[in-house]
Amino acid sequence: MKKLINAVDAVLAESLAGFCGAHADIVVAGEEGKFVQRARLKSGKVGLVSGGGSGHEPLHAGFVGHGMLDAACPGQVFTSPTPDQMLAAAGAVDTGSGVLFIVKNYEGDVMNFDMAKEMAGGNIATVITNDDVAVANSTYSTGRRGVAGTMVVEKIVGAGAERGCDLGALQALGERVNGQTRSMGVALTSCTVPAAGKPTFDIGPDEMEMGVGIHGEPGRRRVKLQSADAIAKEMVDAIVGDLGAAAKGEALLLVNGFGGTPLMELYLMYHAAAKLLAPAGVKVVRSLVGNYVTSLEMAGCSITVTMLDAETKALWDAPVHTAALRWGM
Repeated sequence: MKKLINAVDAVLAESLAGFCGAHADIVVAGEEGKFVQRARLKSGKVGLVSGGGSGHEPLHAGFVGHGMLDAACPGQVFTSPTPDQMLAAAGAVDTGSGVLFIVKNYEGDVMNFDMAKEMAGGNIATVITNDDVAVANSTYSTGRRGVAGTMVVEKIVGAGAERGCDLGALQALGERVNGQTRSMGVALTSCTVPAAGKPTFDIGPDEMEMGVGIHGEPGRRRVKLQSADAIAKEMVDAIVGDLGAAAKGEALLLVNGFGGTPLMELYLMYHAAAKLLAPAGVKVVRSLVGNYVTSLEMAGCSITVTMLDAETKALWDAPVHTAALRWGM
């Protein structure tokens, strides 16, 4: 294992210290380092809190700031944060209008955020993201996984919160955006969790995992490496097929890298996906390409399509200023 670390058990703390130091104008470390929060909270605004295992950077801490999250709770690598982290974060960012939890659909995340909500006993609502079309509800214990579409929900709901929408409206908005979002990923290599010291899964030099999860979970099937066009076609067909009748009109296309794929290849995949969406009746009017929801150093990518209406398009365009996403400020 070759990684730029000092000690396995210090990776998260030292990385967060560097993150908060590098972006001190945007974020500060919360109580006892349990969470990262906005450096300047907006009084009276609904607080948005998300979180999950580390190793997916910039998700979630990289999206704390104006126009997105108010706090993010980082767990150890690929491990859910604990309820006390979520409870502390919610208490810190609740300025009087309640808190919305945005939670990826993984058993540990859902369970711990639910526990924190019960412990808080206050004005807290939850949106669960489950955009991964690679997993059928019948084959995964908690249903579909929340993957790259989570950051789309965080951006659009974050803009709504900045506008002053109340907690109920933001929860409904988050559920609507999640319902209009579908994703699918492919892995060309595994990744190595520092504590494990070896690849999460074995994959041959001429193989790929179609439909992989962001923790290296198995996908739909292991197959021989194909061309970018063929890979994009399978992913886009699955996404459009799952959207069904909703896959008509304007959309956001996100091509997300898993951490080990050059931007040159990600843009190539964007080109391949966009060519396929137009004949299907999906008009790409907003785009994003880069590493936003990663899996350590895994090579591969995911494609996300979010169908847009006038409101959600305007909220996507609204100003945002975070460590990893910023425009319009």
